[in-house]
Amino acid sequence: MKYFDEHGQPYRKDAAAGGLVANIDGSGILRVVLIRSRRRRATVWALPKGHFENGETAEQTAIREVNEETGLLARILAPLGTIDYWFVEKGKRYHKFVDYFVMRAVGGSLEDHDDEVEEARWMSWERAIGRMSYPNERALVEARRDAVLAALREDGSRG
Repeated sequence: MKYFDEHGQPYRKDAAAGGLVANIDGSGILRVVLIRSRRRRATVWALPKGHFENGETAEQTAIREVNEETGLLARILAPLGTIDYWFVEKGKRYHKFVDYFVMRAVGGSLEDHDDEVEEARWMSWERAIGRMSYPNERALVEARRDAVLAALREDGSRG
């Protein structure tokens, strides 16, 4: 479906979902998973995310994409937030919205990521912030540190 911006220019909407897989390690360090891939000849470090399939909800998409791109089985603890951005692909302009969730790994292995990902890696929060390639993802993650910690602690206090 085509939409038109305030200047009458056509665009299409696009949507995706993904996750910030996080934990607090035995030393009390907040750690998260980033994926490394190649885009336009540059190395990109980012959060795992992807498009909806077959009527999935944002939560179902985030769980599936995190599993495919990191090899980890994860469950959702809380919403992280939504980012949106514009891009052009094959001459068409898109306005993309990505819903992210705070997630905890419950199984799987980083070695089992799919072929579109070169590497999936646990990093300290600070290192991940420094490595993230997309400013909008970085800003969301930086702004939500306390919410991530609260979700992990709340989850850890359950049974």
